[in-house]
Amino acid sequence: MLEVQGITQRFGGVTALDDVSFTVQGGGITGIIGPNGAGKTTLFNIVTGIYTPTAGTVLLDGRNVTRLAPEKLAPLGMVRTFQNIELFGKMTVLENVMVGLHTKGKSGIFASAFRAPWQVAEERRLRERALHWLEFTGIVDLADVEAANLPFGKGRLLEIARSMALEPKLILMDEPAAGLNSRETLELARLIQKICESGVTVALVEHDMELVMDICEAIVVLNLGRTLAQGTPREIQENPEVIAAYLGEG
Repeated sequence: MLEVQGITQRFGGVTALDDVSFTVQGGGITGIIGPNGAGKTTLFNIVTGIYTPTAGTVLLDGRNVTRLAPEKLAPLGMVRTFQNIELFGKMTVLENVMVGLHTKGKSGIFASAFRAPWQVAEERRLRERALHWLEFTGIVDLADVEAANLPFGKGRLLEIARSMALEPKLILMDEPAAGLNSRETLELARLIQKICESGVTVALVEHDMELVMDICEAIVVLNLGRTLAQGTPREIQENPEVIAAYLGEG
């Protein structure tokens, strides 16, 4: 589903990523881990089109997407959630999801302004789709609540619902468990597994090792801007180089 080939990123004289390569297999959950400063978020910024790499290639389902902007990637099936939640606070939970769905709509500004019959029908359809994704993420009961009034954990679920509404092939999550308590993290783990079972591939950057080891089939380890290891959770747990990196040895 995703191939990262020889990605290098330099900022002035600093090399943030150095020849990073790995694959994300379709239909599974892949975790990307590493000590602080390993280059994980920089890597996500490159994969999702926020940064253009100094060198290297990103392939999505075999297609070169290295220099495509984020808004060009979503129609191709790649979406992302961020560590810092970005919601429309004055809009309701339902409206937040519908905003994303409008990018898939067909009605123009003229039809919307004059409430043309086809626009009314489309609005109803988008509302139904938005409610479906709120149901999917377990927050449909909050549909009419202003996003600014949501607890942090529910805001995270709303962000995921909004991303899923775009019907991606691949969803990248940047620190999805950040700021969550243990109950919310368990709820998140179940949702990520549910997303995978629905046919969407998941790749996540995460510091919560228990979460990563519990739900990921494959793990990529970065250290000092390089790919240190890739394998199953057990292989990663037993890898001496990975152990040394996390313990600060070598």
